[in-house]
Amino acid sequence: MSTERTLTIVKPDGVAAHLTGAVLAHLEKAGFKIVALRRLHLSRAQAEGFYAVHRERGFYQDLVRFMTEGPVVVAALERDNAVAELRRVMGATDPAKADAGTLRKLYATSIERNVIHGSDAVETARQEIAYFFPQSDLL
Repeated sequence: MSTERTLTIVKPDGVAAHLTGAVLAHLEKAGFKIVALRRLHLSRAQAEGFYAVHRERGFYQDLVRFMTEGPVVVAALERDNAVAELRRVMGATDPAKADAGTLRKLYATSIERNVIHGSDAVETARQEIAYFFPQSDLL
């Protein structure tokens, strides 16, 4: 295994439900080190840019609207096999299909309002970290 970095976002539903601390504590307990953290309210342009890969998909506009409805907490995380481990700890996108004990099983209310985002690949993680922490030495 090798040490990797990945990006996570506590989405607006998680922040609004006061779950940020619980989510971050869960991640730290799972072995993640938080190497950068910021809270912000995404503009429409920021959300569109971040989710541009989904632009042609039917859910894109709803996703952008959701991600701009309130503040989010963005974190760069580090640990061995970070990308895959974060995906495992988050659980399936649909909380009804997520394994017991995963963040989405514990906290998500629907497939759309699923509390947390995580990078899906090492290269994606690099791009996402650079998007939110452009002036850092995280890469």
